[in-house]
Amino acid sequence: MVRFNIKAYLVDKSLTIYRVSKESGYGYTTIHRSFNKAQSQATSLNIRDLDALARAQQMEMWQVLKELENGYQKSDSDQESLVKTKRDSKSDG
Repeated sequence: MVRFNIKAYLVDKSLTIYRVSKESGYGYTTIHRSFNKAQSQATSLNIRDLDALARAQQMEMWQVLKELENGYQKSDSDQESLVKTKRDSKSDG
């Protein structure tokens, strides 16, 4: 699964969850839950999220996806460390 650092993208683009939800027409709670899942620094991306980010910036979805792929994609090593951290935290409990 390809994962992107959505929070970094929002910061770099001076976007807030409120603005994305308002500009895109999607509910605040829907966008908030999607962008703030229990996570390290990456979240999976779905079509609704991509559409919301595109609408908030008056862009096409493919343009947003291209930006995410070029600057916000999490590497495999980041994913491996995330999985390891999750496993370690479960074994501590």
